[in-house]
Amino acid sequence: MVTSATFFVLFVITTALGKQGFGPTDQDWGFVTVREKAHLFWWLHLTTADVPSPTDKPLILWLQGGPGSSSTGFGNFVELGPLDTDLKPRTSTWVQYANVLFVDNPVGTGFSYVEDESLLVKSNSQIADDFLVFLKEFFKRRSDFAKVPFYIFTESYGGKMTVEIALKLHQEIAAGNIECNLTGIALGDSWISPADSVVNYAPFLLQMGVLDSRGFEKIDKVARLLPDLVENKKYAEAFGIWRGVEYEIKANTYGVDMYNVLTKKKSSSSVPDPTNYPGQPGTPPDADSKVNSIMNNLVREALNVTQPWGTTDEAVFDVLTGPEGDFMKPVVDIVERLLNETDIQVSVYTADFDLICNTLGTMAWIYNMNWKDKENWNKATRVPYAVDGYYQGYEKKFNNFALYWVVRSGHMVPADNPAGMYHILQDVTYDFAV
Repeated sequence: MVTSATFFVLFVITTALGKQGFGPTDQDWGFVTVREKAHLFWWLHLTTADVPSPTDKPLILWLQGGPGSSSTGFGNFVELGPLDTDLKPRTSTWVQYANVLFVDNPVGTGFSYVEDESLLVKSNSQIADDFLVFLKEFFKRRSDFAKVPFYIFTESYGGKMTVEIALKLHQEIAAGNIECNLTGIALGDSWISPADSVVNYAPFLLQMGVLDSRGFEKIDKVARLLPDLVENKKYAEAFGIWRGVEYEIKANTYGVDMYNVLTKKKSSSSVPDPTNYPGQPGTPPDADSKVNSIMNNLVREALNVTQPWGTTDEAVFDVLTGPEGDFMKPVVDIVERLLNETDIQVSVYTADFDLICNTLGTMAWIYNMNWKDKENWNKATRVPYAVDGYYQGYEKKFNNFALYWVVRSGHMVPADNPAGMYHILQDVTYDFAV
């Protein structure tokens, strides 16, 4: 029988910095105090590509969503890190192409922590401010990456966090306050315009055959209350309406998976209990428990982290969705600023079976944006892309904006369609060039 202790021995390595890590890569990690008594945790996996130096490949930062979902745990072990939740090598890991930096963001997520829960963030702007402090410290510690092309890839709420981070980082670079080669961001199934996502839940489900006309009317009636609330900045009330929409979805679809509508569901003779809905993971049912065990036991021991993992994840979500939070606030205006005021490559990828941040909603906010190349982008031709001889999706690009449609995938694209994700990675990073 292979024990946890055996796994620990197998996966402890010595990095180039003389630190011991967990997994088959050279690593670095640590905490950055972003405010007094508020600390962000980061974990860097250096690339395994056959290059003279890791800096011969780009640096990719991965930001999870939630808010409150851990990049170092979920993103790493469930989606794109070197090991999966069974601690087996992942053949589609991004580390084989680039250096990958996981950050538990915002404070209170994963290993990141606050010494008083009153210090949890209440807005996207505060998230970005904290992250700028982190990035300044990170690039001081890892100055070898200061000139290396730096990309931020995201998922879900991570996209909302990233657009504001990217704009503020661009401003700090221009002011000479940080040396960093921010080249592009890629927003995966992102919570950019909550109202556009939610009002398209019913049309999407009807089109997929998950609803009948009666169910459509029930869900659509509640969802249509949301845009006016968002327009009038009544974000707490808008969050309540979103919860109401989720309740109607669960009642009228018998619990369709919000993250992948094709996920198999066990049959039930009754309407599922709506308690704590949404929250059905688009991953194997045991993924969360496996990640929790790995992070709170093997990883904590290997990285010598005393802070428990994941203890305040729900509190992070609760604060950002509370009366003072702006969970339902759109950030389309910030995407417009990135396109109008910077040369940062902005890419969006959206999956065909994702409901929570569906393609219909994504296309709605994109086509309603006002930016300097809008007319030319609208006229651009959408073309298919293939990997290993099979179509994985479609793409449409002009200047510094690209949209990728990913087929056969739910919300977690790196896990659901690794080949489609590889094409996007390769395309956005110019074939991982430095």
